[in-house]
Amino acid sequence: MYTYHLGQSLTLLEGAPTPGTAAVYLLSSKELDQNPQLPGLEGVLHHTPSARDARVCKAEVHRDCLSGTVVVPRRGREGDRVAFGYLLTQDRAVLCDDTGAAHAVLKRLGKEKRWRENSPGRFFCEFLEQLLVRDLHHLEELEDQLSQLEDGVLAGKLEGFNTVLSPLRKQILVWLRYYTQLDGVACELESNESGLFASEEQQMFHMLEKRLTRLRDEAQLLREYCLQVRELFQAELDIRQNRIMKILTIVTTVFLPLSLVAGWYGMNFTGMPELGWDYGYPAVIVGSVIVVLLTLWIMKKKKFW
Repeated sequence: MYTYHLGQSLTLLEGAPTPGTAAVYLLSSKELDQNPQLPGLEGVLHHTPSARDARVCKAEVHRDCLSGTVVVPRRGREGDRVAFGYLLTQDRAVLCDDTGAAHAVLKRLGKEKRWRENSPGRFFCEFLEQLLVRDLHHLEELEDQLSQLEDGVLAGKLEGFNTVLSPLRKQILVWLRYYTQLDGVACELESNESGLFASEEQQMFHMLEKRLTRLRDEAQLLREYCLQVRELFQAELDIRQNRIMKILTIVTTVFLPLSLVAGWYGMNFTGMPELGWDYGYPAVIVGSVIVVLLTLWIMKKKKFW
């Protein structure tokens, strides 16, 4: 467990925080299950969700506090799901994390100096903003992958398309759902139904909500881009199939007269004078060649190929 003092900087404490000052507690799910006695959180700590049980991003309003969970689509260093449980009161903030990701964010926040005293609401808003620092860059990387996939389709490289697009589409959908849920959390914090936040903190949550809206729109555009690339792939596939059908149609059309000649002379009627003619076989060959050349000339003139 870690305890931080909320002042003009985020300071790690060795013991309990001074009464009347703002503080942040960082716990693991196992430590939270032991129901520790933390100063300033008497009677409300049980509202803190554990990171182990976090599934979605949500915010729940209670009489004297506000709690919820945050689930980030990223994975931790060991491949674990990055998820947090949180609790906010008038002068306390609690984070429950099992991956160490929250501790890394707190270290980054501790290096920043502020002009005014911090508060749980301001801290949690900055904590969420730290989670979004590299998100736009990540969305741009996904867009680059889609762009490369589109260029490959235009170049005729259709093999393995679905094996590449399907994971990308699922990943974009996960990020879109994440921004939608987190936007709902920011709106709930901005509404301030519990009365925990000052007007300045509400404005910060409003700016956070605007930023999440922009990120959600970017994710939505990527989702639509996926559909466009998919449609392009299907169009190229249809064109390739049409070319094959066109070749088969030309071959069938060219050799159809020859099939008629073969069927005609395959009847072997006794009254057919060509069967007894010495030049009948060469004449049929010459006639077949003339029919093929004439058919090809007509197709080329009509621009069938």
